[in-house]
Amino acid sequence: MNDAMLFALWAIIIGILLIGMVLFGSLLKRLPLSTAMLYLLAGVILGPAGFALLTPNPLLHGLLLERISEVAMLISLFAAGLKLGLPLADRLWRMPLRLVFISMTLTVALIALIGVYGLGLSLGAAILLGGILAPTDPVLASDVQVASAADRDWLRFSLTGEGGFNDGAALPFVLLGLGLLGLHELGPWGWHWLAVEVFWAIGIGLLLGALLGTLVGKLVVYLRSRHHESLGLDEFLALGLVALAYGVAVLCEANGFLAVFAAGLALQRVKERDKQDGAGVAGFVGLFGQQAQDDCTTDPKHASAYMMQGVRGFNEQLERIAEVTVVLVVGAMLAFIRVDTSVLVFVMVLFVLVRPLSVWLGLLGTDFTGDQRRLIGWFGIRGIGSVYYLMFAISHGLPSPLVEQFIAITLTAVTASILLHGFSVTPLMALYDRRKARSKVQASRLIPTPRGTKQ
Repeated sequence: MNDAMLFALWAIIIGILLIGMVLFGSLLKRLPLSTAMLYLLAGVILGPAGFALLTPNPLLHGLLLERISEVAMLISLFAAGLKLGLPLADRLWRMPLRLVFISMTLTVALIALIGVYGLGLSLGAAILLGGILAPTDPVLASDVQVASAADRDWLRFSLTGEGGFNDGAALPFVLLGLGLLGLHELGPWGWHWLAVEVFWAIGIGLLLGALLGTLVGKLVVYLRSRHHESLGLDEFLALGLVALAYGVAVLCEANGFLAVFAAGLALQRVKERDKQDGAGVAGFVGLFGQQAQDDCTTDPKHASAYMMQGVRGFNEQLERIAEVTVVLVVGAMLAFIRVDTSVLVFVMVLFVLVRPLSVWLGLLGTDFTGDQRRLIGWFGIRGIGSVYYLMFAISHGLPSPLVEQFIAITLTAVTASILLHGFSVTPLMALYDRRKARSKVQASRLIPTPRGTKQ
């Protein structure tokens, strides 16, 4: 098959996948299935186990796979930031921060413990494995994320915030593991790692992202509302801010992933002065047409909300493209791994013991209900972040005896997560929503009716 025919064949395959998702997307939402499960199956069929049209060997194409997963992760982190619209002073922010800084640390520690005593790994390799598997995925967890920027549901807000934060916050653990393996500079007694990779990288990354997101957002709104300039091209604004925040942070030796997440959060904050949300603006534009669109774009009362509507809509489409790309690649890579009993047992322990236990300990003292705690413990979805950190470790010289083992464990964990969470998300979230609605009705009946009013 020549190159022209191969290109045409790939065009047909991609076209069928994308159009199929449009045609059957609504049906999938009602079934105990997820789009990621279908992408995974498509990857297996297109990979070496099927037609061998897609052969992403992680040993030969590690750097390319690292870049693909890195871009996908940046898109997903920016999107997660855009979805979290509650003020930073709101007490709900304590919940995802607990999950990130307490539960994720415990997850790494528990995985490292199992790695040393169960898998026979060195301490450095075990911590590295913990860092690879610790982050949860904000893209594959879209069905349990906030429904809107003002969503105050504790479960959805916590999972969305956790997925946004911990993909970047896992990097210091990965670097610590590499350092203990002699593949990264830690400094005497680990001072360089603690000072630079933890405090500096996290703090400055968040600060730079917040600063750039705020400045760019306010500048665009100012130019649109005061001078009728910088109109349109919200797609370029999204891509440009992601690239700018990441590039500046990396040059400053800060955490680029957290910078992009913070940039999305900060851009979301810009719209808080507006009293009308993006949905209201969209309805107004749809009713009155192009003239209304021009008015909303430049009206000081609506410019920020209209900007956010355009940026968020475009970024959500980018998220879907990133999901298709990475999950297809994961499906194709499954042909390159050998899964034994120890890998399967380890992955099951990760899902049914490590994640629930770390969440339970991290949320001690909070007002979460039993349903919320159990669902947060279950929906620790592994995905793009784990794939990226696996490829990152390989490209940084992970010793060959560990490479195949880590590839098998990571891809098995991601695949199991796609399948188990994909099957369970629709019925479990439907049950959660019904119980939540029932609790609200029961609570309203307990409120005493004032005298003189009719029940």
